[in-house]
Amino acid sequence: MHKSGFVNIVGNPNVGKSTLMNLLVGEKISIITSKAQTTRHRILGIVNTDDYQIVYSDTPGALRPNYKLQESMLNFSESALNDADVLLYMTDVIEKIDKNEDFLQKVQRVEAPVLLLINKIDQTNQKDLEAMVARWKELLPKAEIYPISALNKFNIDVIKKRILELIPESPPYFEKDALTDRPARFFVTEIIREKALLYYQKEIPYSIEVVVEEFKEEKDIINIRALIIVERDTQKGIVIGHQGAALKKLGTMARKNIERFFNKKVFLQIFVKVEKDWRSRDNILRQFGYRLD
Repeated sequence: MHKSGFVNIVGNPNVGKSTLMNLLVGEKISIITSKAQTTRHRILGIVNTDDYQIVYSDTPGALRPNYKLQESMLNFSESALNDADVLLYMTDVIEKIDKNEDFLQKVQRVEAPVLLLINKIDQTNQKDLEAMVARWKELLPKAEIYPISALNKFNIDVIKKRILELIPESPPYFEKDALTDRPARFFVTEIIREKALLYYQKEIPYSIEVVVEEFKEEKDIINIRALIIVERDTQKGIVIGHQGAALKKLGTMARKNIERFFNKKVFLQIFVKVEKDWRSRDNILRQFGYRLD
């Protein structure tokens, strides 16, 4: 008997979805920062044993879109409601329960088993947590509710065990040695974008997209040429910094991480290009792999 299933993680921005994803997969698949909207794509992480294959899926935080890029991010989140064998709806003790009613109504209609995970329970007390659980039971009566702390790994093993019980009998969907459905260069773009989110302030990180133009793996080194896309000339100036200092710092941070990820020496070149208002242009967004249907 072999079990296989898609376990999709959804929820509002900043509740800890990517941290949970990486814990469940046992590898750093999703980038994590404290800024909302860090995840922009739907990213799969695959866990294999002889007896099962669990395909975890991290999604962008569900939010009301303000521009085309956010519409695409919401499409990724909503698609995860439709093809889940098990849905992990993640919230935390901080956000308002009715923060995103539109998305919550869609979760209420999901027929797959729903595990409602209340994260960050180390930031509340027993009384408030019990009140929260009672309120969620009213909103999602069919869901199983689990208080967790992704940061402290509390209740994560319980979640893993329950997921395994719930996924159906099925042959594997991917090769048994697969860790993700994404190519190597995708992780390079994500690592550079993670460093940009950490390094630059305010609107800059949200205006950045990263494209890997060259990824050449040789015996002892990987040669990478990447392009940071911004929306305006002023942003380009900030990303590069005085005499190129900011871009150099970003490049060093990213290179070290990429070397750790691939366990190999990396030569990384990063250039900056202006693509006016790219976040609202259909053709550019499609080029970058965003869904607009």
